[in-house]
Amino acid sequence: MIFYALDTNIVSYFLKNNPVIVQRINEEKDGQNRFVIPPGVYFEVQNWLVKNNSKTKMEIFQRIYEDQGIGVLDKDVFDIAVRERLALQRNGFAIEDGDLLIAAYCLKHDLTLVTNNTKHFKNIHGLKSVNWKE
Repeated sequence: MIFYALDTNIVSYFLKNNPVIVQRINEEKDGQNRFVIPPGVYFEVQNWLVKNNSKTKMEIFQRIYEDQGIGVLDKDVFDIAVRERLALQRNGFAIEDGDLLIAAYCLKHDLTLVTNNTKHFKNIHGLKSVNWKE
């Protein structure tokens, strides 16, 4: 069994009914793999849906996170984020706070991040990520 964390762009593709992403999520669920929505992703998607007053997509998203669950940011996640930020800075790399918290959450829980933005996460040591859009 694989435990996946869905990045914001993957949830967005799913909500827009992207056939590649919808098919892949359904295949993975049929294979008994599990998904979680990292808390930073929940924030970004919910903000986008409220801003755009997208009630239909909001209902779909609600079913997703109620079914799959939303993670929790705790002290360990923040400590990992600080450690990773310092390591990235020492090596001359930068990352946005939201992406850093998503990555730290995945590292803490040993999740594979599903993202279309692998370049955002490529310099984070130990992070497993896949791109289902390629």
